[in-house]
Amino acid sequence: MCVVSINVPEEILLDLHENEDDFATYTKCMLAIDLYKNKKISLGYCADIADMTKEDFIKYLGQNDISIFSFKDEEEFLEELANA
Repeated sequence: MCVVSINVPEEILLDLHENEDDFATYTKCMLAIDLYKNKKISLGYCADIADMTKEDFIKYLGQNDISIFSFKDEEEFLEELANA
């Protein structure tokens, strides 16, 4: 596992009323969402970054109005729906 660190002014944490651990958790989740939305890495890897199971990460995406379903067009959607 790779460790990445960032420097954040302590004033920001005070303004947010968060501690370092809470901010680290938030940052990991936002990175995972961004990587997923931009199709950089798989859902599984994003879940790992966010320290969640795949199922929990899927729920987290839903809570943030991000769908795990992606279709090129309506025809592809209807085809998938018919096959379900």
